[in-house]
Amino acid sequence: MLFGIIWGDYLDRSDIKVCVLRIEGTNNEEEMYNAFKRLGTSPEIVHLKELKDIFDYNCLMIPGGFSAGDYVRAGAIFASRIRAKMANELHKFIDEGWPVGGICNGFQVLVELGLLPGFKRMDYPNACLFLNNSARFECRPTLLKHESKGKCIFTRNIPKGEIMMVPSAHGEGKLLLPKEKDFDKLFENDQVVFRYVDKKGEYAEYPWNPNDSAYNIAGICNEAGNVFGMMPHPERAYFDRNKNGISGMKIFESVLKYIEEK
Repeated sequence: MLFGIIWGDYLDRSDIKVCVLRIEGTNNEEEMYNAFKRLGTSPEIVHLKELKDIFDYNCLMIPGGFSAGDYVRAGAIFASRIRAKMANELHKFIDEGWPVGGICNGFQVLVELGLLPGFKRMDYPNACLFLNNSARFECRPTLLKHESKGKCIFTRNIPKGEIMMVPSAHGEGKLLLPKEKDFDKLFENDQVVFRYVDKKGEYAEYPWNPNDSAYNIAGICNEAGNVFGMMPHPERAYFDRNKNGISGMKIFESVLKYIEEK
């Protein structure tokens, strides 16, 4: 069990341990590791088979890639293996307020686990990230508008309405929910974090929205705000600042600030 070292009311950043969880086929673990390492934390790339106790860490991150070859559905096998190994521990980790994030394939894994949209505790998916309407793997720069009013702990350092350029690279990124009212609930609960926009900052169709996701949704969080997933790759836009100096780095800074103050 990790207790960390406390200085005053804050956890020292060098003592923050981030688990970047991987299996066969993930391929963005190094970029995610470097994103946290540059900010002074102590990240570790850990294979699921070698993970002993999730509570050894302050944050769990699932990187992009093609885990287990994306057979069955993107992220489904990785999610099944996580569920078999530590379902109860993961729910407890989240219930205690520790952050869990997933980028691209990691977002797909969190959806397959039932952790997103996270309206209630589930051990099976209640949403999916479906094939892009183009039926192609879309690798392109995308413009994202930050929609969160402050609930998502991964983006609290980003002002609402900011637009960032973040690259996308996925074949299955179209968010689908069972009912239209589920989308209404996402907006009402401040769970919609990022939406695709065009260069004028307006919601637009393909190619600005590379997968034709409903309501241009690119990233969401759970109701508590500590589970977050997005399809584009902020770790690949770590140094690419917009006109207001906002880059992908702010996502990693935001979650670390939350942990420091937790």
